[in-house]
Amino acid sequence: MTKLIPLNTAPEFTPREDICPEERRIEGIPEYKTWELDTAMAEAAKWGKIRTGVWEATPGKTVSKKGETFEFCHILSGKCEIGEDGGESHVFGPGDSFILKPGFVGTWRTIETVRKIFIIAS
Repeated sequence: MTKLIPLNTAPEFTPREDICPEERRIEGIPEYKTWELDTAMAEAAKWGKIRTGVWEATPGKTVSKKGETFEFCHILSGKCEIGEDGGESHVFGPGDSFILKPGFVGTWRTIETVRKIFIIAS
């Protein structure tokens, strides 16, 4: 098994499709597509699983809660605004990267359909 995996930002296989759960909707009914590209076990760390993939969301505003999950994001296209409860809001677009740490609670507003690469440790 190879230990080097190039990330295809335009996967050709069918994604998993979802809509934002009603209890997390603030504005609109965002639709999501997820192309999971890789999963690895994080045996040497406290994380049980590390997932990597591409995710896409249509416009809308939702509640975002990370719980015990750590997430790195790199925006490929589109625009979003993320605000932490009691903290600042930031707008992200193509080429921007950010981390959502465990315990994050806030809002995610997709301004223009956004596509990102994600790495999630849970």
